[in-house]
Amino acid sequence: MRGDVAVETFERLERLCVTPEANRILSAPPYPGIERIQAQFRGDAFELHRHDTYALGVTMRGVQTFRYRGEQRNSLPGRVIVLHPDELHDGGAATDDGLVYRMLYLEPSVLFQCLEAARIGLPFVDEPVIEDKRLAGLLLAALGELDRELDELFVDDFVSSLADGLVQHARLPQRPLGSIAWGQAKAARDYLEAHVTRDVRSQELERITGLDRFALARHFRAAFATSPHRFLLMRRLQQAKVMIGNGESIAEVAAATGFADQSHLTRHFKKAFGIAPGAWGNMVRGAGQRS
Repeated sequence: MRGDVAVETFERLERLCVTPEANRILSAPPYPGIERIQAQFRGDAFELHRHDTYALGVTMRGVQTFRYRGEQRNSLPGRVIVLHPDELHDGGAATDDGLVYRMLYLEPSVLFQCLEAARIGLPFVDEPVIEDKRLAGLLLAALGELDRELDELFVDDFVSSLADGLVQHARLPQRPLGSIAWGQAKAARDYLEAHVTRDVRSQELERITGLDRFALARHFRAAFATSPHRFLLMRRLQQAKVMIGNGESIAEVAAATGFADQSHLTRHFKKAFGIAPGAWGNMVRGAGQRS
């Protein structure tokens, strides 16, 4: 994608983003392994938290500020944000004018399958704020129409191009990918997704994968950049996030998604997303029309 196309795309979308008057989050239709949002707010919106996905986005309006890997970072409109799985970060607007940004959350397994043929592991981009018009344009191609579903053929090309872009910005040398028990790791992942609302025991995963729990933990982390335990927890929290956004009570959501009670859900929700469940629901339900 040429630089001038990226600029044109950004300017068109930037005109659609008004200066935020209220904290709101707009979610796009889901696609397997990909979540897309637009967020707008004033002040500090998100406490320290960590995802089990890559968080890739573009600042649209205002100055985006966040703590990441021990430093305070700032992003201006048009800059690309790259946050890695399991890295602590918070988020806020650096000025009184507020902030608008668009973000794509990508499960590491989607990127891993793209890079596996090249026999290299997941890229680590140590600089979380990047000035790259081509990469910004690529992300905005996926984030431009949040009211529409993503097309499978588009996603294939998008992930391939995105992998190339991230590899180019990876400061550390790409290590050759060791032998990963991909089939067993995927079987464990599928089993966890099928039993997301209950506790899954290590013996169950050993039985279906043929690996001992410690070997499975190593292969699972290599494939999905997280542990089986955290993967299961995050799938529960993703379900809870959707249900809360649909207006269901937090107590009912906690019971339906396998948490002991409302306080148990709230504690883990804040750790994962940096915001309390009630505040999340208010931002999502207050989104109304696209900004």
